[in-house]
Amino acid sequence: MKRQLLSVLLALFLLPLLPAKAQTPPETWQEHWFEHNQLVSRVFYDNDLALYFDNDVSRSVTWPNQYLSDVWRYTKRTYGSFGADPRLFAIFHTGKYSGGHPSTYFDASHDNRNLIDVGAGPFTSATQGDYNLVTHEVAHIVELGGKNLHGSPAFGIWGDSKWAEIFIYDVYNALGLTSRATTAYNDFTASRDAFPRANTAWFRDWFYPIYNQYGGAQVLNRYFVQLALYFKRTGTEYGSMNMGEFVHFWSGAAGTNLKAQATTAFGWTAEYEAQFVKARQDYPFAYSVAPIAVSLFQDYNYGGYGVYLPAGSYTLSQLKAYGARNDDITSLKVTPGYTVTLYADDNFSGASLTLSSDVALLDIPAWNDKVSSIVVSANAAVAADKVAGEELLAYPNPVVNNGSLTVEVPKYDASAPVQIQLVDVNKKVALYRKENTQRVIVNTGKIAGGFYILVVKNGKNTFTKKVLIQ
Repeated sequence: MKRQLLSVLLALFLLPLLPAKAQTPPETWQEHWFEHNQLVSRVFYDNDLALYFDNDVSRSVTWPNQYLSDVWRYTKRTYGSFGADPRLFAIFHTGKYSGGHPSTYFDASHDNRNLIDVGAGPFTSATQGDYNLVTHEVAHIVELGGKNLHGSPAFGIWGDSKWAEIFIYDVYNALGLTSRATTAYNDFTASRDAFPRANTAWFRDWFYPIYNQYGGAQVLNRYFVQLALYFKRTGTEYGSMNMGEFVHFWSGAAGTNLKAQATTAFGWTAEYEAQFVKARQDYPFAYSVAPIAVSLFQDYNYGGYGVYLPAGSYTLSQLKAYGARNDDITSLKVTPGYTVTLYADDNFSGASLTLSSDVALLDIPAWNDKVSSIVVSANAAVAADKVAGEELLAYPNPVVNNGSLTVEVPKYDASAPVQIQLVDVNKKVALYRKENTQRVIVNTGKIAGGFYILVVKNGKNTFTKKVLIQ
Protein backbone atom coordinates (compact mmCIF):
# COMPACT_ATOMS: atom_id res chain seq x y z
CA MET A 1 0.00 0.00 0.00
CA LYS A 2 2.86 2.38 0.87
CA ARG A 3 4.55 1.55 -2.42
CA GLN A 4 1.34 2.33 -4.33
CA LEU A 5 0.95 5.63 -2.48
CA LEU A 6 4.56 6.51 -3.26
CA SER A 7 3.99 5.78 -6.95
CA VAL A 8 0.92 8.03 -6.99
CA LEU A 9 2.81 10.85 -5.27
CA LEU A 10 5.70 10.51 -7.71
CA ALA A 11 3.29 10.59 -10.64
CA LEU A 12 1.59 13.71 -9.31
CA PHE A 13 4.95 15.35 -8.71
CA LEU A 14 6.22 14.57 -12.18
CA LEU A 15 2.98 15.30 -14.05
CA PRO A 16 3.76 18.96 -14.74
CA LEU A 17 7.25 18.01 -15.97
CA LEU A 18 6.54 15.12 -18.32
CA PRO A 19 4.98 16.98 -21.28
CA ALA A 20 7.45 19.87 -21.04
CA LYS A 21 10.07 18.53 -23.45
CA ALA A 22 10.83 21.83 -25.23
CA GLN A 23 12.63 24.99 -24.32
CA THR A 24 10.81 28.30 -24.17
CA PRO A 25 10.51 29.54 -27.78
CA PRO A 26 12.38 32.78 -28.58
CA GLU A 27 10.52 36.06 -28.21
CA THR A 28 11.42 37.13 -31.76
CA TRP A 29 12.38 35.29 -34.94
CA GLN A 30 14.06 36.79 -37.98
CA GLU A 31 12.70 35.35 -41.22
CA HIS A 32 15.43 34.47 -43.74
CA TRP A 33 13.77 32.39 -46.45
CA PHE A 34 12.39 33.09 -49.94
CA GLU A 35 11.38 36.77 -50.03
CA HIS A 36 10.54 36.72 -46.29
CA ASN A 37 12.61 39.14 -44.21
CA GLN A 38 10.32 40.14 -41.32
CA LEU A 39 11.31 40.19 -37.66
CA VAL A 40 8.28 38.49 -36.13
CA SER A 41 7.26 38.53 -32.47
CA ARG A 42 5.96 35.75 -30.28
CA VAL A 43 2.37 36.42 -29.23
CA PHE A 44 1.44 33.06 -27.71
CA TYR A 45 2.92 29.71 -26.76
CA ASP A 46 2.06 26.53 -24.88
CA ASN A 47 3.35 22.94 -24.96
CA ASP A 48 2.06 22.45 -28.53
CA LEU A 49 2.30 25.81 -30.27
CA ALA A 50 4.59 28.83 -30.66
CA LEU A 51 2.73 31.61 -32.52
CA TYR A 52 4.40 34.66 -34.11
CA PHE A 53 2.94 37.77 -35.78
CA ASP A 54 4.59 40.41 -37.91
CA ASN A 55 3.99 44.04 -36.91
CA ASP A 56 0.95 44.40 -39.19
CA VAL A 57 -1.12 41.56 -37.75
CA SER A 58 -3.78 42.78 -35.35
CA ARG A 59 -3.19 41.56 -31.79
CA SER A 60 -6.96 41.03 -31.58
CA VAL A 61 -6.44 37.86 -33.64
CA THR A 62 -6.51 35.18 -30.96
CA TRP A 63 -8.47 32.31 -32.56
CA PRO A 64 -5.26 30.54 -33.71
CA ASN A 65 -4.08 30.15 -30.11
CA GLN A 66 -6.42 27.35 -29.10
CA TYR A 67 -7.19 26.10 -32.58
CA LEU A 68 -3.64 25.46 -33.75
CA SER A 69 -2.71 23.96 -30.37
CA ASP A 70 -5.62 21.54 -30.75
CA VAL A 71 -4.72 20.75 -34.36
CA TRP A 72 -1.10 20.00 -33.59
CA ARG A 73 -1.94 17.95 -30.50
CA TYR A 74 -4.39 15.88 -32.57
CA THR A 75 -1.87 15.56 -35.40
CA LYS A 76 0.82 14.14 -33.11
CA ARG A 77 -1.62 11.83 -31.38
CA THR A 78 -2.74 10.46 -34.77
CA TYR A 79 0.48 10.39 -36.84
CA GLY A 80 3.28 10.12 -34.26
CA SER A 81 6.36 12.23 -33.66
CA PHE A 82 7.68 15.13 -35.70
CA GLY A 83 11.15 15.56 -34.29
CA ALA A 84 12.30 16.33 -30.77
CA ASP A 85 10.52 19.67 -30.37
CA PRO A 86 6.85 19.01 -29.53
CA ARG A 87 5.69 22.40 -30.83
CA LEU A 88 4.27 23.60 -34.09
CA PHE A 89 5.67 27.03 -35.00
CA ALA A 90 3.28 29.36 -36.83
CA ILE A 91 4.01 32.76 -38.39
CA PHE A 92 1.15 35.06 -39.47
CA HIS A 93 1.48 38.04 -41.83
CA THR A 94 -0.92 40.77 -42.85
CA GLY A 95 -0.68 42.61 -46.17
CA LYS A 96 2.16 40.48 -47.55
CA TYR A 97 3.23 36.97 -48.62
CA SER A 98 -0.12 35.74 -49.91
CA GLY A 99 -0.93 32.08 -49.27
CA GLY A 100 1.28 29.94 -47.11
CA HIS A 101 4.07 27.42 -46.97
CA PRO A 102 5.30 24.73 -44.56
CA SER A 103 8.66 23.54 -43.36
CA THR A 104 9.74 20.62 -41.16
CA TYR A 105 12.33 19.82 -38.56
CA PHE A 106 14.45 18.35 -41.37
CA ASP A 107 14.86 21.74 -43.02
CA ALA A 108 17.73 24.01 -41.97
CA SER A 109 16.27 26.72 -44.22
CA HIS A 110 13.64 27.35 -41.52
CA ASP A 111 15.84 26.61 -38.50
CA ASN A 112 14.75 22.95 -38.31
CA ARG A 113 11.30 23.72 -36.96
CA ASN A 114 7.91 22.36 -37.91
CA LEU A 115 6.53 25.61 -39.29
CA ILE A 116 3.54 27.04 -41.10
CA ASP A 117 3.99 30.55 -42.52
CA VAL A 118 0.78 32.23 -43.77
CA GLY A 119 -0.46 35.53 -45.20
CA ALA A 120 -1.79 37.92 -46.38
CA GLY A 121 -4.37 38.13 -43.63
CA PRO A 122 -5.90 40.01 -41.98
CA PHE A 123 -7.31 36.90 -40.15
CA THR A 124 -9.56 39.08 -37.98
CA SER A 125 -12.80 37.42 -39.14
CA ALA A 126 -11.68 33.82 -38.57
CA THR A 127 -13.29 32.71 -41.83
CA GLN A 128 -13.56 29.16 -43.17
CA GLY A 129 -10.79 30.15 -45.58
CA ASP A 130 -8.56 31.21 -42.68
CA TYR A 131 -9.11 27.89 -40.90
CA ASN A 132 -8.62 25.93 -44.12
CA LEU A 133 -5.38 27.76 -44.90
CA VAL A 134 -3.59 27.03 -41.64
CA THR A 135 -4.86 23.45 -41.49
CA HIS A 136 -3.78 22.91 -45.10
CA GLU A 137 -0.22 23.88 -44.21
CA VAL A 138 -0.19 21.46 -41.25
CA ALA A 139 -1.26 18.74 -43.69
CA HIS A 140 1.93 19.39 -45.65
CA ILE A 141 4.04 18.90 -42.51
CA VAL A 142 2.38 15.51 -42.03
CA GLU A 143 3.20 14.40 -45.58
CA LEU A 144 6.70 15.91 -45.60
CA GLY A 145 8.03 15.07 -42.15
CA GLY A 146 6.17 12.18 -40.54
CA LYS A 147 7.45 8.78 -39.39
CA ASN A 148 11.00 10.14 -38.95
CA LEU A 149 11.41 10.45 -42.73
CA HIS A 150 11.48 13.38 -45.16
CA GLY A 151 9.60 14.04 -48.37
CA SER A 152 6.25 13.25 -49.97
CA PRO A 153 6.45 10.48 -52.61
CA ALA A 154 2.88 11.19 -53.76
CA PHE A 155 3.16 14.97 -54.09
CA GLY A 156 3.63 14.71 -57.84
CA ILE A 157 0.35 12.75 -58.04
CA TRP A 158 -1.98 14.51 -55.61
CA GLY A 159 -0.46 17.98 -55.96
CA ASP A 160 -0.69 20.85 -53.51
CA SER A 161 -4.17 20.36 -52.08
CA LYS A 162 -5.75 16.93 -52.57
CA TRP A 163 -4.22 15.22 -49.52
CA ALA A 164 -4.79 18.41 -47.55
CA GLU A 165 -8.54 18.26 -48.23
CA ILE A 166 -9.10 14.94 -46.47
CA PHE A 167 -6.75 16.01 -43.69
CA ILE A 168 -8.73 19.23 -43.15
CA TYR A 169 -12.03 17.34 -43.11
CA ASP A 170 -10.70 14.81 -40.59
CA VAL A 171 -9.30 17.52 -38.31
CA TYR A 172 -12.61 19.36 -38.19
CA ASN A 173 -14.42 16.13 -37.38
CA ALA A 174 -11.92 15.17 -34.69
CA LEU A 175 -12.10 18.57 -32.99
CA GLY A 176 -15.90 18.61 -33.01
CA LEU A 177 -16.14 21.50 -35.49
CA THR A 178 -19.22 20.07 -37.15
CA SER A 179 -20.22 23.15 -39.12
CA ARG A 180 -16.73 23.60 -40.55
CA ALA A 181 -16.55 19.88 -41.37
CA THR A 182 -19.86 20.07 -43.23
CA THR A 183 -18.75 23.13 -45.19
CA ALA A 184 -15.45 21.47 -46.04
CA TYR A 185 -17.21 18.28 -47.12
CA ASN A 186 -19.56 20.19 -49.43
CA ASP A 187 -16.79 22.35 -50.90
CA PHE A 188 -14.36 19.48 -51.46
CA THR A 189 -17.03 17.15 -52.84
CA ALA A 190 -17.89 19.77 -55.46
CA SER A 191 -14.23 20.35 -56.35
CA ARG A 192 -12.87 19.13 -59.70
CA ASP A 193 -9.31 18.99 -60.99
CA ALA A 194 -7.59 18.47 -64.34
CA PHE A 195 -5.17 15.83 -62.99
CA PRO A 196 -4.57 12.99 -63.55
CA ARG A 197 -7.42 13.46 -66.05
CA ALA A 198 -10.03 16.13 -66.73
CA ASN A 199 -12.87 16.52 -64.21
CA THR A 200 -11.26 14.37 -61.51
CA ALA A 201 -13.19 14.43 -58.21
CA TRP A 202 -10.35 13.62 -55.81
CA PHE A 203 -12.27 14.04 -52.58
CA ARG A 204 -15.56 12.54 -53.75
CA ASP A 205 -14.20 9.52 -55.63
CA TRP A 206 -10.93 8.71 -53.88
CA PHE A 207 -10.11 10.11 -50.47
CA TYR A 208 -13.53 10.29 -48.86
CA PRO A 209 -14.60 6.72 -49.80
CA ILE A 210 -11.32 5.35 -48.43
CA TYR A 211 -11.62 7.45 -45.28
CA ASN A 212 -15.27 6.53 -44.76
CA GLN A 213 -15.00 2.81 -45.45
CA TYR A 214 -11.57 1.79 -44.13
CA GLY A 215 -10.97 3.41 -40.78
CA GLY A 216 -11.12 7.21 -40.83
CA ALA A 217 -7.96 8.82 -39.48
CA GLN A 218 -6.36 5.42 -38.94
CA VAL A 219 -6.39 4.57 -42.65
CA LEU A 220 -4.76 7.93 -43.37
CA ASN A 221 -2.09 7.15 -40.79
CA ARG A 222 -1.60 3.61 -42.12
CA TYR A 223 -0.72 5.00 -45.56
CA PHE A 224 2.25 6.84 -44.07
CA VAL A 225 3.22 3.76 -42.05
CA GLN A 226 3.19 1.70 -45.29
CA LEU A 227 5.51 4.24 -46.90
CA ALA A 228 7.90 4.23 -43.95
CA LEU A 229 8.02 0.44 -43.80
CA TYR A 230 8.43 -0.27 -47.50
CA PHE A 231 8.89 2.61 -49.92
CA LYS A 232 12.25 3.35 -51.54
CA ARG A 233 14.43 6.05 -50.04
CA THR A 234 18.00 7.19 -49.66
CA GLY A 235 18.76 7.60 -45.99
CA THR A 236 15.82 9.60 -44.64
CA GLU A 237 14.88 11.06 -48.06
CA TYR A 238 12.02 9.53 -50.06
CA GLY A 239 11.93 9.18 -53.83
CA SER A 240 8.80 9.81 -55.87
CA MET A 241 6.10 7.27 -56.78
CA ASN A 242 4.04 6.53 -59.87
CA MET A 243 0.29 5.97 -60.04
CA GLY A 244 0.53 2.18 -59.80
CA GLU A 245 2.63 2.47 -56.64
CA PHE A 246 0.23 5.08 -55.28
CA VAL A 247 -2.77 2.75 -55.62
CA HIS A 248 -0.77 -0.20 -54.24
CA PHE A 249 0.28 1.65 -51.09
CA TRP A 250 -3.20 2.98 -50.44
CA SER A 251 -4.52 -0.57 -50.93
CA GLY A 252 -2.10 -1.72 -48.25
CA ALA A 253 -3.39 1.01 -45.92
CA ALA A 254 -7.03 0.17 -46.61
CA GLY A 255 -6.54 -3.59 -46.41
CA THR A 256 -8.19 -4.21 -49.77
CA ASN A 257 -7.38 -3.88 -53.47
CA LEU A 258 -8.36 -0.34 -54.50
CA LYS A 259 -7.85 -0.77 -58.24
CA ALA A 260 -11.61 -0.55 -58.88
CA GLN A 261 -11.82 2.61 -56.76
CA ALA A 262 -8.88 4.10 -58.64
CA THR A 263 -10.56 3.29 -61.96
CA THR A 264 -13.63 5.23 -60.86
CA ALA A 265 -11.60 8.15 -59.59
CA PHE A 266 -8.83 8.45 -62.16
CA GLY A 267 -9.49 6.06 -65.03
CA TRP A 268 -7.19 3.10 -65.56
CA THR A 269 -4.68 3.07 -68.40
CA ALA A 270 -2.37 0.35 -69.66
CA GLU A 271 0.49 2.32 -68.11
CA TYR A 272 -1.22 2.36 -64.70
CA GLU A 273 -1.83 -1.39 -64.95
CA ALA A 274 1.82 -2.12 -65.72
CA GLN A 275 2.92 0.13 -62.85
CA PHE A 276 0.46 -1.52 -60.47
CA VAL A 277 1.63 -5.04 -61.37
CA LYS A 278 5.26 -4.03 -60.91
CA ALA A 279 4.52 -2.27 -57.62
CA ARG A 280 2.99 -5.46 -56.23
CA GLN A 281 6.14 -7.32 -57.27
CA ASP A 282 8.54 -4.70 -55.91
CA TYR A 283 6.64 -4.23 -52.63
CA PRO A 284 4.97 -7.60 -51.89
CA PHE A 285 2.96 -6.69 -48.79
CA ALA A 286 -0.50 -8.13 -48.23
CA TYR A 287 -3.72 -6.13 -48.36
CA SER A 288 -4.80 -6.77 -44.79
CA VAL A 289 -5.29 -4.70 -41.66
CA ALA A 290 -4.52 -6.26 -38.28
CA PRO A 291 -6.26 -4.90 -35.18
CA ILE A 292 -4.39 -2.49 -32.93
CA ALA A 293 -2.89 -4.44 -30.05
CA VAL A 294 -0.97 -1.74 -28.18
CA SER A 295 -1.00 2.07 -28.28
CA LEU A 296 2.13 3.92 -27.17
CA PHE A 297 2.22 7.53 -26.01
CA GLN A 298 4.97 10.06 -25.47
CA ASP A 299 3.64 11.61 -22.27
CA TYR A 300 1.97 10.72 -19.00
CA ASN A 301 -1.69 9.66 -19.05
CA TYR A 302 -1.68 8.86 -22.79
CA GLY A 303 -0.65 12.34 -23.89
CA GLY A 304 1.80 13.58 -26.50
CA TYR A 305 2.18 11.74 -29.76
CA GLY A 306 0.62 8.32 -30.35
CA VAL A 307 1.89 5.13 -32.02
CA TYR A 308 -0.47 2.23 -32.80
CA LEU A 309 0.89 -1.30 -33.25
CA PRO A 310 -0.69 -4.62 -34.24
CA ALA A 311 0.77 -7.84 -32.86
CA GLY A 312 4.38 -8.31 -33.98
CA SER A 313 8.03 -7.64 -33.18
CA TYR A 314 9.37 -4.10 -33.56
CA THR A 315 13.02 -3.12 -33.68
CA LEU A 316 13.90 0.53 -33.21
CA SER A 317 13.84 1.16 -36.97
CA GLN A 318 10.37 -0.39 -37.20
CA LEU A 319 9.11 1.65 -34.25
CA LYS A 320 10.34 4.77 -36.03
CA ALA A 321 8.37 3.74 -39.13
CA TYR A 322 5.24 3.81 -36.97
CA GLY A 323 6.13 7.28 -35.67
CA ALA A 324 8.00 6.60 -32.41
CA ARG A 325 11.33 8.01 -31.30
CA ASN A 326 13.98 6.20 -29.31
CA ASP A 327 13.64 6.32 -25.52
CA ASP A 328 10.51 8.46 -25.74
CA ILE A 329 7.56 6.36 -24.47
CA THR A 330 5.93 7.23 -21.14
CA SER A 331 2.50 5.53 -21.15
CA LEU A 332 0.69 2.83 -23.08
CA LYS A 333 -2.64 1.10 -23.60
CA VAL A 334 -2.87 -2.66 -24.15
CA THR A 335 -5.90 -4.05 -25.98
CA PRO A 336 -7.50 -6.89 -23.98
CA GLY A 337 -6.18 -10.24 -25.18
CA TYR A 338 -2.65 -9.01 -25.89
CA THR A 339 0.67 -8.73 -24.05
CA VAL A 340 3.51 -6.31 -24.72
CA THR A 341 7.16 -6.79 -23.76
CA LEU A 342 9.31 -3.67 -23.64
CA TYR A 343 13.07 -3.83 -24.16
CA ALA A 344 15.55 -1.19 -23.05
CA ASP A 345 17.79 -1.76 -26.07
CA ASP A 346 17.33 -2.32 -29.79
CA ASN A 347 16.80 -5.80 -31.25
CA PHE A 348 14.99 -7.10 -28.14
CA SER A 349 17.99 -6.89 -25.83
CA GLY A 350 18.75 -5.39 -22.46
CA ALA A 351 16.31 -5.18 -19.56
CA SER A 352 12.70 -6.13 -20.31
CA LEU A 353 9.24 -5.52 -18.87
CA THR A 354 6.09 -7.45 -19.79
CA LEU A 355 2.64 -5.85 -19.46
CA SER A 356 -0.90 -6.91 -20.25
CA SER A 357 -2.85 -3.84 -19.08
CA ASP A 358 -2.80 -0.06 -19.49
CA VAL A 359 -0.07 1.96 -17.78
CA ALA A 360 -0.58 5.70 -17.37
CA LEU A 361 3.02 6.25 -16.27
CA LEU A 362 5.75 3.69 -16.89
CA ASP A 363 7.60 2.58 -13.77
CA ILE A 364 9.75 5.45 -12.57
CA PRO A 365 12.68 5.74 -13.17
CA ALA A 366 13.38 2.41 -14.86
CA TRP A 367 11.06 2.61 -17.88
CA ASN A 368 9.98 6.17 -18.54
CA ASP A 369 11.65 7.18 -21.83
CA LYS A 370 13.67 3.93 -21.90
CA VAL A 371 12.03 1.82 -24.64
CA SER A 372 14.02 0.88 -27.78
CA SER A 373 12.26 -2.27 -29.07
CA ILE A 374 8.98 -4.07 -28.44
CA VAL A 375 7.28 -7.43 -28.90
CA VAL A 376 3.47 -7.51 -28.98
CA SER A 377 1.83 -10.93 -28.80
CA ALA A 378 -1.69 -12.32 -28.66
CA ASN A 379 -2.67 -14.22 -25.54
CA ALA A 380 -3.43 -17.93 -25.84
CA ALA A 381 -7.18 -17.59 -26.47
CA VAL A 382 -6.73 -14.93 -29.16
CA ALA A 383 -3.90 -16.87 -30.78
CA ALA A 384 -6.00 -20.04 -30.84
CA ASP A 385 -8.81 -18.18 -32.61
CA LYS A 386 -6.33 -16.97 -35.22
CA VAL A 387 -4.99 -20.44 -35.82
CA ALA A 388 -8.50 -21.76 -36.24
CA GLY A 389 -9.24 -18.97 -38.71
CA GLU A 390 -12.26 -17.91 -36.67
CA GLU A 391 -11.22 -14.53 -35.31
CA LEU A 392 -13.70 -11.73 -35.84
CA LEU A 393 -11.85 -8.74 -37.26
CA ALA A 394 -12.92 -5.35 -35.94
CA TYR A 395 -10.69 -2.35 -36.55
CA PRO A 396 -9.49 0.14 -35.59
CA ASN A 397 -9.71 -0.98 -31.97
CA PRO A 398 -9.74 1.26 -29.98
CA VAL A 399 -12.12 3.30 -32.15
CA VAL A 400 -12.90 6.97 -31.56
CA ASN A 401 -16.31 8.32 -30.69
CA ASN A 402 -18.14 9.21 -33.92
CA GLY A 403 -15.56 7.19 -35.87
CA SER A 404 -15.83 4.21 -38.20
CA LEU A 405 -15.46 0.60 -37.03
CA THR A 406 -14.88 -2.00 -39.75
CA VAL A 407 -16.22 -5.50 -38.98
CA GLU A 408 -15.17 -8.52 -41.07
CA VAL A 409 -17.03 -11.80 -40.54
CA PRO A 410 -15.09 -15.09 -40.77
CA LYS A 411 -16.77 -18.11 -42.37
CA TYR A 412 -19.27 -15.75 -43.95
CA ASP A 413 -22.65 -17.25 -44.87
CA ALA A 414 -23.98 -15.24 -47.82
CA SER A 415 -27.45 -16.76 -47.43
CA ALA A 416 -27.95 -15.06 -44.06
CA PRO A 417 -27.75 -11.42 -42.94
CA VAL A 418 -24.99 -10.08 -40.73
CA GLN A 419 -26.43 -8.67 -37.49
CA ILE A 420 -24.17 -6.43 -35.42
CA GLN A 421 -24.69 -5.20 -31.87
CA LEU A 422 -22.56 -3.18 -29.46
CA VAL A 423 -23.55 -4.10 -25.91
CA ASP A 424 -22.46 -2.00 -22.92
CA VAL A 425 -21.50 -3.21 -19.43
CA ASN A 426 -25.14 -3.03 -18.35
CA LYS A 427 -26.11 -5.35 -21.22
CA LYS A 428 -27.88 -2.51 -23.00
CA VAL A 429 -27.66 -2.49 -26.81
CA ALA A 430 -25.92 0.75 -27.78
CA LEU A 431 -25.89 0.08 -31.52
CA TYR A 432 -27.54 -2.32 -33.98
CA ARG A 433 -26.89 -2.86 -37.69
CA LYS A 434 -28.13 -5.45 -40.19
CA GLU A 435 -26.37 -5.88 -43.53
CA ASN A 436 -25.84 -8.48 -46.24
CA THR A 437 -22.07 -8.19 -46.74
CA GLN A 438 -19.05 -9.83 -45.13
CA ARG A 439 -17.45 -6.47 -44.36
CA VAL A 440 -19.61 -3.89 -42.58
CA ILE A 441 -18.62 -0.29 -41.77
CA VAL A 442 -20.24 0.87 -38.54
CA ASN A 443 -20.28 4.52 -37.42
CA THR A 444 -19.97 4.70 -33.64
CA GLY A 445 -21.98 7.94 -33.51
CA LYS A 446 -22.25 9.60 -30.13
CA ILE A 447 -21.75 6.41 -28.11
CA ALA A 448 -20.04 7.17 -24.79
CA GLY A 449 -16.45 6.09 -24.33
CA GLY A 450 -15.74 2.77 -22.64
CA PHE A 451 -15.56 -0.97 -23.26
CA TYR A 452 -18.31 -2.73 -25.21
CA ILE A 453 -18.95 -6.28 -26.37
CA LEU A 454 -19.31 -6.52 -30.14
CA VAL A 455 -21.77 -9.31 -30.96
CA VAL A 456 -21.96 -10.44 -34.59
CA LYS A 457 -24.42 -13.08 -35.82
CA ASN A 458 -24.30 -14.60 -39.29
CA GLY A 459 -26.28 -17.76 -40.00
CA LYS A 460 -25.43 -20.38 -37.37
CA ASN A 461 -22.33 -18.53 -36.18
CA THR A 462 -22.06 -15.96 -33.40
CA PHE A 463 -18.85 -14.05 -32.73
CA THR A 464 -17.95 -11.72 -29.87
CA LYS A 465 -15.11 -9.27 -29.36
CA LYS A 466 -14.31 -6.60 -26.82
CA VAL A 467 -14.17 -3.10 -28.34
CA LEU A 468 -12.94 0.12 -26.74
CA ILE A 469 -14.53 3.44 -27.75
CA GLN A 470 -12.40 6.45 -26.84
